[in-house]
Amino acid sequence: MLLLYEHPLSSYAQKVKIALREKGLDFNAETPPALGSGKAEGRFAAASPRNEVPALIDGDVQIFDSTIILEYLEDKFPSPPLLPRDPAARAKARMIEEVCDTLYEAINWGLSEIRWFRRAEGEQAEQMTAIAARQTAELQAWLTEKLGAAQWFNGDSFGWADLSVAPYVNRSFHYGLGTPTDSPLATWRARIRERPSVAATFREFEAATERMGDAAGRLVSGAIRREYRDHRLEWMMKSGGVQVVLDGIAKNNIRFTWPLG
Repeated sequence: MLLLYEHPLSSYAQKVKIALREKGLDFNAETPPALGSGKAEGRFAAASPRNEVPALIDGDVQIFDSTIILEYLEDKFPSPPLLPRDPAARAKARMIEEVCDTLYEAINWGLSEIRWFRRAEGEQAEQMTAIAARQTAELQAWLTEKLGAAQWFNGDSFGWADLSVAPYVNRSFHYGLGTPTDSPLATWRARIRERPSVAATFREFEAATERMGDAAGRLVSGAIRREYRDHRLEWMMKSGGVQVVLDGIAKNNIRFTWPLG
């Protein structure tokens, strides 16, 4: 049986779980015990040298990175297909995924640093949250344009592009940064939530958010060190979080990705 190392809050892991469920594949999901510390060991660390989820184990095959995992699943389990057949539509799906995995993920991650981990408070938190709200609205407008009059981002049916957008837009709604109820994006979100694969994944996300009350305390205690990788670091630097980064380095409660110096 497939083994997926994941965390329910990870948008990257959510993408993979939706794909696995859409393809009807049996899998076990585990959250590595040392996830978030940068000190993972054992099978997970061997599969994911960056100590990031998701990582997929399929017999002797070990794969990290959500996009590469999706590609593996599509290659090995082609039915039902998640990528459309038309080359232009496939390229569109991949571009949507890229924007969501980098630009959109960074905004949502930054908001979690403020809301759950209390990296910024008071006026600074208000200013950074306002910047994130403007950025979110701009990305949501872009996505609305890509959706157009269609029911699905993927074209004629739910697929790769939709599961790539789903975790990010859903988290925006969770943070109170959703679009109006009758908007195309809100209507699309309501539509995908009717799919068992999405509904189960979103339920796991919501349950995990309820356990985040002690997040700031775990950060202060040193139990976790948040990873400031590429687009996340860029978001902090351009959105008023320069001091957040410097404080995190000084307190040793942020980390950067493998390989380290």
